[in-house]
Amino acid sequence: MTHLEMFKKLKRWNPLEPYWGVLGFFLLSLCIICCFFYLDYQAVTRGSFHSRGGKVELFQWLGFGRSLGYGRPGFLERGGDGCDLFDGFWVWDASYPLYQSEDCKLLDEGFRCTENGRPDNFYTKWRWQPRNCNLPRFDATTMLERLRNRRLVFVGDSIGRNQWESLLCMLSSIVSNKSNIYEVNGSPITKHMGFLVFKFRDFNCTVEYYRSPFLVLQSRPPAGALRKVKSTVKVDQMDWTSKYWRNADVLVFNTGHWWNYEKTIRGGCYFQEGKEVKMEMRVESAYRRSIETVFRWIGSQVNLNKTHVFFRTFAPVHFRGGDWKNGGSCHLETLPDLGSSTLSSETLARFKVVMDVLEQQAGGLPVKNLSLLNVTSMTSKRKDGHSSLYYLGPKVGPVSPHRQDCSHWCLPGVPDSWNELLYAHFLKRELTGMSNLTYEF
Repeated sequence: MTHLEMFKKLKRWNPLEPYWGVLGFFLLSLCIICCFFYLDYQAVTRGSFHSRGGKVELFQWLGFGRSLGYGRPGFLERGGDGCDLFDGFWVWDASYPLYQSEDCKLLDEGFRCTENGRPDNFYTKWRWQPRNCNLPRFDATTMLERLRNRRLVFVGDSIGRNQWESLLCMLSSIVSNKSNIYEVNGSPITKHMGFLVFKFRDFNCTVEYYRSPFLVLQSRPPAGALRKVKSTVKVDQMDWTSKYWRNADVLVFNTGHWWNYEKTIRGGCYFQEGKEVKMEMRVESAYRRSIETVFRWIGSQVNLNKTHVFFRTFAPVHFRGGDWKNGGSCHLETLPDLGSSTLSSETLARFKVVMDVLEQQAGGLPVKNLSLLNVTSMTSKRKDGHSSLYYLGPKVGPVSPHRQDCSHWCLPGVPDSWNELLYAHFLKRELTGMSNLTYEF
């Protein structure tokens, strides 16, 4: 009997007593739910659902896995040239996650969702599958060897820090003596502001993070500014820490989450060009101007024959029924959007600015060796992966439902996939010496 025939029979079912009909439907629903959870944990642990190559794709029996990638060329193979890594879908893979949070000491407690009381771990089991090729499996040893005697630097907001800590955990998973990974200034990772530089002694490389939510400079207002101007964002001047980034071997930028009215104008932070505070400049215009400044700086100040520059696009938030300040939530989300999803107008606008500026400057400025990590669309489907109630640490436990975090991500989780994409592009350049501007739509 097919699923369709079964549901047709259920639809035609007309019991003598309505009470028994409701009870029967309830018990049937409960049975299906229980079977789902039983199959999940039992199949993962016992290997009951196997596909070729020994990989477990539990959700494929529900039609969620689509294709595992068999028959597709590898991105690093000849047939993978031109493959758009960002056109694809999420598939269930029980070999994930790539690490466990309790095994990684290089992780803020706010990202340790499982340790902070999150009851499900489905969000850790999804792998990104490009439509027309296969990603190389992340190999921490390979990446660390490629980074030997080099610097990898992340610059951006706290979502960029989310990605940086993800990569620290992915890389540290193969280092047996964890004392050989340390912050060079002795700074603790939790709740530390400014910048952090972690050294992997065995490979003489550093993986660094510089906090710069706007990428351009935020500073005190100039003399003579109106009293309501508490600070300014200088949209034509790079952050003062940029002198430390420019000589990195790999440079990963992100920005976007601070570019809104609440975090700028409402709090007295206005926009400045030269010595003039632009009281009428809108956030959208300031964002565009700052992105132009960033890419112009890359083209003129970074040695692109040495440095591989990545720019990660905006990662959407998933507040439902409100936003971060008025009761928006995401704590009931346990599965991705496996069909098509719609980007918000705000997310689309930010994405369009980056693409427009890239189009304008690619022809007029020497912006080479730039890889765009176009994660916006793929991340929009991952409403299940946020910290939600579980970001204050195991001693505090879940927060009030009115104080949810639907911006940052649990680790292990979605940022690991961003780093798998970074790894693929990094290896591509390392192996082929490609020097053309590479960005996918």
